[in-house]
Amino acid sequence: MTEELGYEQARDQLIEVVRELEAGGLSLEQSLALWEKGEHLAKLCERHLEGARERIEDALKSVEDETGDEG
Repeated sequence: MTEELGYEQARDQLIEVVRELEAGGLSLEQSLALWEKGEHLAKLCERHLEGARERIEDALKSVEDETGDEG
């Protein structure tokens, strides 16, 4: 379901969940369901960011390796 979401989509849905929770007026069950959805979306965003961080670190390492060979 939400596993296919890209980072931006997951982030936008997470923002909407937070808005709904902050607005209040929900039953306990609705609040808990939204909280759980928010937790799932937050973890998904973290996975996307971790993947991006790894790609950046790999790219930087390859650049450092290339420049290290010239010196």
